[in-house]
Amino acid sequence: MAVFPFDAPKDLFTFAERCEAWGVDSLWQTDRLQGGDGQLEALATMATLAGCTQRIKFGMNAVVASLRDPLVLAKQCATIDFLSGGRLLPVFGVGVEADPVWKATGREPAERGRRADEALEIAQRLWRGEEVHFEGRFHRYAGARIAPLPVQQPLPCWIGGSSPAAIRRTARLGTGWLGGLAKPDEIARVIRAIQAELAHTGRTIDPDHYGATVLCRPEEDTAASLARAREYLAAGATKLVLIPLARGTAAFLGLAERLAAEVLPALER
Repeated sequence: MAVFPFDAPKDLFTFAERCEAWGVDSLWQTDRLQGGDGQLEALATMATLAGCTQRIKFGMNAVVASLRDPLVLAKQCATIDFLSGGRLLPVFGVGVEADPVWKATGREPAERGRRADEALEIAQRLWRGEEVHFEGRFHRYAGARIAPLPVQQPLPCWIGGSSPAAIRRTARLGTGWLGGLAKPDEIARVIRAIQAELAHTGRTIDPDHYGATVLCRPEEDTAASLARAREYLAAGATKLVLIPLARGTAAFLGLAERLAAEVLPALER
């Protein structure tokens, strides 16, 4: 979800429970800290989903790591994964330069990539149970540790973004990659670039861990949504995040149910 689409807060819980009943694999929340457009804070939403579901996974698409303190971020993710029994799917990015959040928080957007790299390195070490000593440009820690650790070892660390820096970050730190609102040919280009970069790093990413975001409009029939989704699969994506572009509880739940009943089974086949 991006902008909160429901008529009342409790409708989010209804949606999560229905997605679990429909067999949906995971739920995703866009992260935006600043602004007046009605977006939920992503990590708080993950904690809420952990408490109102039993099976379904959930992720933030994508937390802007350069805006977060890495110790707090690592502790939040570990806590949610621990309490949910290992169902967190975190995705991290650096945000876009034009986002007004940089001015609002007094940060320099040109530094966002370097901040994120430090934060993710620290967080991954904390998730592994290390005692972290770190002297970086933006963060300094002496003997930092967290407990309880995430249930998932290693905790997934998907990366978002399509810039050369994001591609290198994915190859160096990521366990997966999730594309944003990009066309299939752009998704294909980035996946190829990540795989080429992986060859230099000596790391591997599971072939099943390349994702794309697909917009699904309420005025379209199922065939149109399915055709669009298949274009992304043909481009090399192996995970799809479907975003129902409907507002109001009845419209949103109706579109989501149609996607779950008609599109997802066809894609699985």
